[in-house]
Amino acid sequence: MRPKICWSDLRGARVGVWGLGVEGTASLARLQMMGVEPVLVDDRPPSHDVNGLPVFATADSGLAALEHCDVVVKAPGISRYRPDVAELTARGIPVTGGLGLWLQEADLERVVCITGTKGKSTTTAIAGHLLNRLGYSCLTGGNIGRPPWDPELDGTAYDYWVIETSSYQATDLACSPPVVAVTSLHPDHLDWHGGVDNYYRDKLSACTQPGADLTIANGDSDLLHQHAAQLGPRIRWISAGDDPDEDWMAPLGLLGEHNRRNALIARAILAALGVPQAGDEIALRAAAAGFEHLSHRLQPVGTISGVTFIDDSLSTNVLPTLAAMDAFPGRRVALIAGGHDRGIDYAPLAAGLAPRTAPTLVLTLPDSGPRIRAAIEAGDHGAAEVLACADLDAAVRAGFGWARPDGIVLLSPAAPSFGVYRNYRERGEAIARAMRACGTP
Repeated sequence: MRPKICWSDLRGARVGVWGLGVEGTASLARLQMMGVEPVLVDDRPPSHDVNGLPVFATADSGLAALEHCDVVVKAPGISRYRPDVAELTARGIPVTGGLGLWLQEADLERVVCITGTKGKSTTTAIAGHLLNRLGYSCLTGGNIGRPPWDPELDGTAYDYWVIETSSYQATDLACSPPVVAVTSLHPDHLDWHGGVDNYYRDKLSACTQPGADLTIANGDSDLLHQHAAQLGPRIRWISAGDDPDEDWMAPLGLLGEHNRRNALIARAILAALGVPQAGDEIALRAAAAGFEHLSHRLQPVGTISGVTFIDDSLSTNVLPTLAAMDAFPGRRVALIAGGHDRGIDYAPLAAGLAPRTAPTLVLTLPDSGPRIRAAIEAGDHGAAEVLACADLDAAVRAGFGWARPDGIVLLSPAAPSFGVYRNYRERGEAIARAMRACGTP
C-alpha cells in the first residue's frame, strides 16, 4: 500500500529522513520549516552534523532510530525492495517519498508527470521551456531541477509544474495528475527493482494511480504497446513521424528522430494541459528559440580536423545509444561504448547496429566492453568493426584517427560510469579533455 499522506500531515509527527541527497536535503529543510526536527539517517553518513542534527548510519544505529518514527521519508535511491524498508513497513511505519507527499496536496490539474526509461529529461526540459517562453510561470523539477517541495520555492506562484519522475520516485506515488507522459520503455535499474517485470510495473505505475486520466505515450515503442493495459484509462500515442511538415521545433536544435518525438510529446502535453498556444505553430516556433541543451545528452563538444566529437555520456543503456546512432544516418561514426557492467543484454545493441551501411567502429571499454564485443561479433554486424580499448583516452585517440576527415566520435556508452568516474558528468568532461588532446601536436 502506498501511504496517502501529505507534507502537512507531518506536523507534530516523529519523522525520519532517510538519505541526504538533493531530495533528502529539501525534505529536511521542509520539515524544519514546519517545526519538525527529524531523525537523519544515511547509508554513508557525513562525518559532521547537517543543519545542526546528527546523521546516523543505516547499518549502525540508523535503522533502529527509524523504527521509532511515525513516518519515514526516504530518498529515491533507497530501493523499496530492500529488506530494511520491508521491515519498517511490516512494523506499520509508512515509508514514502517527497514527491508523493507533495502531489497529495498539489493542484494536480496544473501538474504533469513525465517518465520513461530515456527521453524524460529532454521532454521535461522542452515542455518547461515552451511554457515559460509562452509567458507562463513553470517549475521544471522532480528528478531534474529542484524538488517541488523545497521551501525555497514557497511564495512563487507557478502556473504549471512539469515534473520528471523516475521509476524510483514512481513507487512512492499514491496519486497522479490527470496528465502523465511516458517517453520510452526498456529494461533498466533491475537491481533496484528486483527484476524486469517489477521495473515495468513500477515505471508505469504513475499512469494508473488515482487521478490519472490521460497518458501521452511513445507510439514508436513496441514495449509500450505491449504494456498498453498499464498505461491508464486513456492513451494518446505520439510517433516521430507525426506531422512531418512541422518545423516549429527547428529552433530547439535537437539531433535525432527520438528528440523530434520528445518535442512532439512536449507539445501534446501542452495541449492536454489546455494551453491554447499548443495549436499555434508560429507561437511555438518563437517559444522554441533559446532552448538550452541538457548537458551530456547528444551534446556536440567540438570539432578537430573535421571530426566532430559528441558527448552522450548520459546514455547508460542500449535504447538511448541506438537512438544516438540513428541521429547520424549515413555518417562515419566511431562509437565509444562500455563501462560498469550491470549484466544487461547487449544483443539488442548488436541487432540495432547491424542494419547500418555507413562505416561504423565500436570502441569498447572495460568492464562491459568484452560482452559488447561478443554480442556484436556473434551476429550479422553489418558495417561495424570492433576494437577493444584500455580506457576512454585510448578510445578517443583511436576514434579520432579512424573518423578523419569528416566523421563522428560519439561517446554513448550504454553503461554507467561507476568505478572509473564518479558520474556521467565526470565522464563527459573526460571526453572533452581527450578531444582537446587530439588537437595538441
